[in-house]
Amino acid sequence: MAGGRDGVPDRAMPGPRDRPKRAVGGAPREHATLTQVQVLRAVAAASVATSHAQHDAATLETQIGYSFQAWNPIPWSAGVDVFFVISGLIMVHASQRLFAKPGGARLFLFRRLARIVPLYWTATTLYLGVALLAPALLNQNYVRSEFVVASYLFIPAARPDGVVQPVYELGWTLNYEMLFYVLFAAALALPLRAAAAALLAALVALVTAGRLAAPLPEPLAFWTDPILLEFAYGVTIGLMGVWGVRLRGSARAGLAAAGLAGLLLAAAFPDIARTLPRPLDYGLPAALAVAGAALAPSGRSTESRLARSAAAVGDASYALYLLHPFVIRATRILFWRTGLAGYLGPWAFVAAALAASFGLALITYRYFEKPLTAQVRRLLGAEGMGRSSSRDRVHCSPP
Repeated sequence: MAGGRDGVPDRAMPGPRDRPKRAVGGAPREHATLTQVQVLRAVAAASVATSHAQHDAATLETQIGYSFQAWNPIPWSAGVDVFFVISGLIMVHASQRLFAKPGGARLFLFRRLARIVPLYWTATTLYLGVALLAPALLNQNYVRSEFVVASYLFIPAARPDGVVQPVYELGWTLNYEMLFYVLFAAALALPLRAAAAALLAALVALVTAGRLAAPLPEPLAFWTDPILLEFAYGVTIGLMGVWGVRLRGSARAGLAAAGLAGLLLAAAFPDIARTLPRPLDYGLPAALAVAGAALAPSGRSTESRLARSAAAVGDASYALYLLHPFVIRATRILFWRTGLAGYLGPWAFVAAALAASFGLALITYRYFEKPLTAQVRRLLGAEGMGRSSSRDRVHCSPP
């Protein structure tokens, strides 16, 4: 299954006072700002899935003797960077009432574990099952006991080929997420302003230490990668939102356009982009796009059906991120064995693989991920102080 760095939360029921009034002509959504962030999460997840679908399309076309020209107007893998920025933003937004509160760090970590671990462990176990029963279906197979344990515990470890990735490759993003969560939980002991300063200083210090002391052994090299600064971008945007910074539509459109332009340039001039640190060539455009979505004026507004549909995909973006490689590979096998590849062509395969990935993600979120997260929360006792109101509808983990 496609993996590597082409890789990216909590949605609680609102209380009576938080429940929005129904808007005429559309569904009620009390915080348009966060809906736009949800839509951006959907776009980010779809971007990563598109990259992997095109990778398998190229393989499929090679098998039947055709050529396939991938369409890469932007670096699709930058969806991961969007996830990291949104993660920093949402952790600040959703945890406002936990700063300097007794038990706040414990509650935060338990809720993060309940959100991240069940589905990731499920995907990893499924991958291991395929690796043991049908290894020919995978691009590589690194099943060693110590490596498997490190993968389940979110500890970065080098594979036999030297690449630092877990057994299920997409989990590399979650290794960064877990490090960020630990740092964030430690900062929760302080009031918001002091916590934000300490958290940003810690992220910058880790990256600086990693550059000064390079080369470092693993996992220190992984935990000091400059990509950590993308969480700092998100934390900064989150603070701006908490402190009431709002931008007019033209300003937000300008930020979004600048972010898109940055990604277009990175795709158009890949040789130049590769000379830049990832937080600059992918992370900064991602931060501009997220800021454009997150800093909209607060208030209730009517949403279009398209926005609601995209936000629903945003809800299921974690499932989409983790499960799409399985769906893409299954679709590729189906197209190869039935002859559909030669009859319909590669782009029909890409469309079918993405549609199936979205469908499975939505079903998984509704009937497996969401209820399982709630059950694990109850088992961990993570439903007390800090319960999200309807203002905290957006959640993130990669991604």
